[in-house]
This record gives sequence, C-alpha cells and structure tokens, in this order.
Amino acid sequence: MSRRVAVTGIGMITAAGKNVDETWKKVLSGESAIDTITRFDISDFKVSLAAEIKDFDPEQFVEEKKEVRRLDRYSQYALAAAREAAVSSGIDFKDQKLDRGRMGVIFGSGVGGIETLELEITKYIENKEKGASRVSPFYIPMLISNIAAGHISIKYGLEGHGFAPVSACATSAHSIGEAYRAIKHGYADLMIAGGSEAAITPTSIAGFQNMTAMSAATDRNEGLLAFDRRRKGFVMGEGAGALVLEDYESAKKRGAEIYGEIAGYCANFDAYHITAPEPAGKGAAGAILGALGDAELENSKIGYINAHGTGTPPNDRTETLAIKRAFGDLAYGVPISSTKGAVGHMLGAAGAVEAIFCLKAMSEGILPPTANLRESDPECDLDYIPLFARESKAEYALSVSLGFGATNAALVLRRID
Repeated sequence: MSRRVAVTGIGMITAAGKNVDETWKKVLSGESAIDTITRFDISDFKVSLAAEIKDFDPEQFVEEKKEVRRLDRYSQYALAAAREAAVSSGIDFKDQKLDRGRMGVIFGSGVGGIETLELEITKYIENKEKGASRVSPFYIPMLISNIAAGHISIKYGLEGHGFAPVSACATSAHSIGEAYRAIKHGYADLMIAGGSEAAITPTSIAGFQNMTAMSAATDRNEGLLAFDRRRKGFVMGEGAGALVLEDYESAKKRGAEIYGEIAGYCANFDAYHITAPEPAGKGAAGAILGALGDAELENSKIGYINAHGTGTPPNDRTETLAIKRAFGDLAYGVPISSTKGAVGHMLGAAGAVEAIFCLKAMSEGILPPTANLRESDPECDLDYIPLFARESKAEYALSVSLGFGATNAALVLRRID
C-alpha cells in the first residue's frame, strides 16, 4: 500500500507570534524576535540573547486549570500548537464516530522538560535535610520527552500508531517524516506530528555557551547571522509546531482544506562526530537525495529550500556543500533561506515550524528571507534570499534539519492548488 499524505492542519507558537499567521507575518517582514534574555539573571553569562515567548498564558490551552501546574513549559507549548492544528483541520475530535485506533501522534522534543529538571533538582539540593520530600510527585511525568505526545493523544483521544522521537534539532522533522510513512504505508489514517521545546533555562544556555555553539552578540540584530560571514553561533528559540497529516483521498472526500502534501522523507546519520557535521556534507546530501528519491522527484523541481541554517560557522559552510553535492550546478539557481534569524533556533521544534513555513511559502507564493544577512560569505555562495521576502511560484519545497548525534532529516513538500 502507498498513499498520498495531505497536511490538513497547521499550528505553532513561537517568539514571533502565538499562532501561524502572527509568526509568518513577522518572518516575512525580515524582523527578528530575538532579544535580551529576561527569564533569569544573565549577569554571569557570556550569552545574553534568546527568542523568548512573552506573555504566554497556558490556561488558554489547558481545559483543567489545575493541570497547568503539572505541565512543563514545553508541554504547554505543545498543546498550544496542537490545538491550532486541530482546529484548522476542521475535524471534530469529540465525534464518537471517529476510528481512533487509526489516528495517532508522533510528537517529540530534543530536550524535554529541562526547566522542571532544574527546578526540582534545586529544591532537592537546597533542602539538605528534607530534600527528597520536596521533590514534586509530578517531577518525572513533567520531565520526560514523550509526555507532550501523551498529552496530545489524551486530549484528542488518539489511540493509534505513535511515539516520541528524540533526535536533537532534527526531532520534529523526524516526527513528520515518520507520521507520513505511517499513513503512506497504511498503519494510520490521520496523525498529529511535530515537536516542542522550552530550553531557555540557565543550565541549558550555560551548556551550549560553554561548548561555544552560541552567539555571544549583544545586539539583537546581530545574534543569529545564518550564512553571513560574521556569524558566530546560534541563538536559542522556543515554542512548538504541529501538523495534522491525513490520507489524501480521505481529506478530499471530507472537503478538508489541504495546506500541502508531504511528498518525500529521508533520515540518516553522518557517522562522523557527536556535534560537528561531516565537513564535506555527505550525510546531509544523502538525506536530501533520499527524500527526493522517496518523492520520485528530480532535484530540478525544487523551487525553495528552507535550510537548517543555524549561524554556526561549521553548519552553514557544510550545509552549503551538502546542497551543492545534492543539486550540482542547479544549486546556484535554487532560492534558499534560513528562518532561524527570525524565531531563533527552536531545537526539537525547528523542523515542524520550518515545514509549515515551506507550506505557507508555496501556498502564498512568497519566500521568507534570511534575516540579518548583510555580508555574504564566499564559503556560503548560494542564493540565500537576504533581508527581503521574494515572490515565487514554487510547487515543491525542501526542508532540511540537522542535529547533534550526527543525525539528519529532509522533507519534500508539495503545493496543492
């Protein structure tokens, strides 16, 4: 069995907006949601910038108010994005006639509930005599990286195929790809897929800064400089992205609005280093070519690439080489952008948010720019759409996600007219 897979629902929450439309408008403008960290004291940190979600009220997304205190921030974001995706799908998930055993969830997080981890360990250490009794009974359920998927399945009564990938910054691209495969090959008819992250916390920022992966810039407009010769590292973002994937024929039959189609997917490893990409881009190129092969699509058909584009010197250089390896001379004619300069690097949520950006770009005929790209780098000499959005008639887009652990993912997405 091989079926087409439609996207019938989309949802997100980012530092640039509380929903898809708010975020998309900000991304197209070329503006950045990156700013000085306010969530904790940064006086002892070299890193001072992040893309924080401000004025977030989790009670808008959780029916039982007492449950809010039992959810790590990353699960709150996941439920927010999933709700928007569920509503936009037009499906009444309370309908008792739904075949819930054919509906599932694949939704992950790169880090999981690290804010909860920090808070509960601090309680334990600071209460030397009664530390153990101070730890919350909800500590473990709030912490684990599969709990957001669990909450989504419970909220919408989805009893079918599902799990929670944990693959660093490729997590939610893997979520979408594996959900696509489940529908394509007949294991499910509908899936909610995506990822969530809330890792703007003291130990998380300290860990990334001390491995020199993050930008130490203080100017918010010079923080994440993807493909720019001045780039010095990534800036962390937070939030979630969620997609409702559905058997294409079923979606058409029920008259659903179809935002696009997942046409191809590949996941692989560099097998090179735990954090550094393979210098020649072989692994990433392999993922791109694998996704094109899965879609049975020539590389000349790709009209837009949403690059991983983290603003770290090794990533952007290697990703440029990977695109050249996969596209040959055609690489110079493909419009490419990194949207992380607008929303920060959302780690495990990045792939889902960026896949939605690809769908919006194709359906609206406009490609998002690479924010803050003002000084070109000879090593990154492709068409990286600097500063301003660009009109396009792209029918196919490619989304690339790369993660620590030498893991890669690529998704091919198609416009549906």
